[in-house]
Amino acid sequence: MTRFLPVDAQDMRARGWDAPDFVFVSGDAYVDHPSFAAGLLSRVLEAAGYRVAILAQPAWRDCEDFKRFGKPKLGFLVSAGAVDSMVNHFTAAKKRRHDDYYSPGCEGGRRPDRATVVYCNRIREAWGDIFIAIGGIEASLRRFAHYDYWDDRVRNSILVDSGADFLMYGMGERTIVQMADALRQGLDPREMAMPGTCTMNKEPGEGYIVIPSAEEVAKDKKAYADSFRVQYDEQDPIRGKGIAQKHGKRYLNQHKPAMPLSREELDSVYALPFLRQW
Repeated sequence: MTRFLPVDAQDMRARGWDAPDFVFVSGDAYVDHPSFAAGLLSRVLEAAGYRVAILAQPAWRDCEDFKRFGKPKLGFLVSAGAVDSMVNHFTAAKKRRHDDYYSPGCEGGRRPDRATVVYCNRIREAWGDIFIAIGGIEASLRRFAHYDYWDDRVRNSILVDSGADFLMYGMGERTIVQMADALRQGLDPREMAMPGTCTMNKEPGEGYIVIPSAEEVAKDKKAYADSFRVQYDEQDPIRGKGIAQKHGKRYLNQHKPAMPLSREELDSVYALPFLRQW
C-alpha cells in the first residue's frame, strides 16, 4: 500500500526505521505529487532504496524542529520550495505579500526570508558538520554571485551564504541518486565533479572557464555582465563547460550541466507510486 513518506517520528517508527537516510527540508507544504520537487525527488530516492523523511515548513526560529527525526544517516536535503522565498514574500514593489499559495490555507509567514540559508543555519546549529545538499529554484538561480533585487546589491553564491556542502542545479532526478550512492559508499560528492552540481574547492576545476570573482562583479557592472554571459552560454548540456568563480580564498566550481532524462527515465519517474494528494 502506498503511504505518504514520514512527516514525524511516529510515522518513521511505524515503518520500523531507527533513522532516515535523508531528511528532505522544504519551504512548501508536503504534496506527494510529481509537480512538487520534494514529492518527486523523495520518491525517486525511495525507489533507489533510500529512506527519506519529509520536514515540510519547519519551525525555523530555533533548531528544535530540525531534530524531529533524529540525526539522518546520510544528510539533509534542503529546498526553499517551488518559488524563490523572496519572490514568494514580496511584490515587485517590495511590499509584503499576505498569501502563500504553497502553504495550507494560503497562510503566509510559514517560511523565512532566504529560506535556504536559514534552514541550513538551523541544521548546522542542531547537527554540526552533517552533510547538507541544497537545490530547487532558489539555490539554482543563486548559485553564482548574483544581484539581489531586495538588497539592491550583489550577494555571494548561496552555497557560500548557506554553508551547505553541495548544490544541485536544474533537474535533479539523476543527480540526487548519484549523490546519495556516493554518500552510501563513503565517498565525498564534493570531490567528484558530478554534472548538474556546484561545489566549493581550493582550486578551479581543470579546464573550467574562470569568470570574474564575486568581489569583482560586486564592484564592476561590466565584470558582472561578462560573468553572466559566460554562465548563460555554458548552460547547454551537450557542449557546456565547467565554470569557476572565486569567492574569497575558494572557488565555486559549477560542473557541467546534467543531461536531460531519456524518455524511458522520464516515464519511470512519473510512474512512481505518488498519492497525488497533500
